[in-house]
Amino acid sequence: MATEYGQGYGYTHGYEPGGERRHRLPAALRAPIEARSRREFAYVLLSLPVGILMFVYAVTMMSLGAGLLVTFLGVPVLAAGLAGCRGLGVLERARARGLLGLEVAEPEPLPQRKPGVMAWMGAVLKNGTSWRHLLYAVLQFPWAVFSFVVAVNFWAYGWALLTYPLWFWLFPMYGGQGGLQLYGDAHHSVYLDNPFEITVTALVGLLFTLATPWIVRALTTVDRVLVHGLLGPSRLATRVVELESDRGIVVDTAAADLRRIERDLHDGAQARLVALAMDLGLAKEKLTEDPNAAARMVEEAHGEVKTALQELRDLARGIHPAVLTDRGLDAALSSVASRCTVPVQVEVDLVERPAQAIEGIAYFTVSELLQNISKHSGAGRASVDVWRSDDRLMLQVVDDGLGGADVSAGSGLAGLAERLDAVDGILVVDSPRGGPTRVTAELPWRR
Repeated sequence: MATEYGQGYGYTHGYEPGGERRHRLPAALRAPIEARSRREFAYVLLSLPVGILMFVYAVTMMSLGAGLLVTFLGVPVLAAGLAGCRGLGVLERARARGLLGLEVAEPEPLPQRKPGVMAWMGAVLKNGTSWRHLLYAVLQFPWAVFSFVVAVNFWAYGWALLTYPLWFWLFPMYGGQGGLQLYGDAHHSVYLDNPFEITVTALVGLLFTLATPWIVRALTTVDRVLVHGLLGPSRLATRVVELESDRGIVVDTAAADLRRIERDLHDGAQARLVALAMDLGLAKEKLTEDPNAAARMVEEAHGEVKTALQELRDLARGIHPAVLTDRGLDAALSSVASRCTVPVQVEVDLVERPAQAIEGIAYFTVSELLQNISKHSGAGRASVDVWRSDDRLMLQVVDDGLGGADVSAGSGLAGLAERLDAVDGILVVDSPRGGPTRVTAELPWRR
């Protein structure tokens, strides 16, 4: 995955009291003198010699290898050429990282199943990443020529026109026929034949100079796309890594849920049933000696049975509530909202039901968010909205509490975000200090 630092030009002239940077000059005026502009311009300048090197190498090695395919030398030459292109890709990623601030992950290693030179050559030739590096070496050269010409011409013409009045000082023009006298005496004076022309020329140069950084930035945007698309890991490999990570999260979540259920059974209903069995045993012993005491013990045991049954119902509801299976999200979320300590307005706008797994995740997401509202928010009221947008199930829980909820703080919200991410879901928390808190969850419909 590619990331990029320095969004917007970063030249600063001071800081706001809150610690945020402020600028005295508009971005358009700061751009020509900023470090980012210089780095991007340096990238464009270096792209031409680097592009020539890569293009010559790639075309030479591929042509030589293709020509030698009639002999046993063709395959090794092609494999060496592709391997060299992968090595050049390492340098290009480093150059993009240093000058453009573009972080591109290393592509997946060669899938070499057997040791040996022949297996290595086969892995190189069959690997799509190697051919994408070759394609980059070929495509980067014509683009480097174009961007070099555009950037250098804009830069050179801009500064040349902007400094046009200085040429009369560096290379004075002598005379005095109908011009505007700037300095000197009657025998040694400097004249500008057309001050309007000089002023307009300088203004045009200023416009060129101000526009050059943004033109260079647009040119390097194409370079960013090329580097990320051709020199990074393939989409399939990235997706496989994401799925492996999601699988780990799902396994860990399931294990945590099993431990929670085991702990609730052991510390709750199981312990209560053990105590109930002991109480009934004592009541049985006292049945003949003290019937009244035995009756009281049986009555107490009856109350314990009711409590144990309620704990088992709550535990079953935590695993998968029957109302969700029977009546869907609207009834299930209304049931959860009724147990919240603050008034909750529930609105579910769904024509049909999503996939069962997604429905369960949506239920537990809202349930956990409402628990957080009850325990931590200090809210006076809350609302839950559920709707469908194209092929996505949208959830939004809002409260008027104290705010300050943060996913990155390692709280239950972080675990909730991981659980949603495991099914390609998204959790967005907007919770400024002082409130209100708005949590939006997005899940795939998958039906």
